[in-house]
Amino acid sequence: MKDNISGERSHPSPSPGAIDPWSRLNDAGDDLTVDNFITTVMSQTVNALRRVTTLPYARRFGLTVPEWRILALLAHAHAIPFSKLVVQSTSDKALVSRTLRLLEQRGLVALEAEGPAPRKRLVCTITPAGEALHAQVIPVARQAQASMINLLTPEERRVMFTALKRIHRRCLDVGAPDGEDGEG
Repeated sequence: MKDNISGERSHPSPSPGAIDPWSRLNDAGDDLTVDNFITTVMSQTVNALRRVTTLPYARRFGLTVPEWRILALLAHAHAIPFSKLVVQSTSDKALVSRTLRLLEQRGLVALEAEGPAPRKRLVCTITPAGEALHAQVIPVARQAQASMINLLTPEERRVMFTALKRIHRRCLDVGAPDGEDGEG
């Protein structure tokens, strides 16, 4: 439906008494449709959040979302081995590598090989220019993130945070089978 003031699409909130497809879910998930799979709902939500929350401030400062994510992680860690950065970024190795090279070309990160060949490890560090850019972006990023989080009541925020952390811990405990990326 169209919002009369802005002309943008608005989505009505579900009525408080509406039964969601997860409320009476059995262990077999018999009544789940693909559009109500947790992976589908989470993926759609994450993609929408990235588009409306993260992308605007990343673009404002001349960054892509992957560049911002890597820069923010390096600002927190200051120096981190490439392999750990890949894990913390939750991105694939190739994307992290490409992103680091672009950030290095802009003088925002430094990459240094350490150790004897052939098992040199790549250590990634944030440069003073990267720290300065991060210092500009982080207050804007925090405000954008807070505005989305604050759409929820304090109780909804508590429940959502707790639930997301529980699901994440379970995923870490179970892990993905070898050779699978966990998509789907």
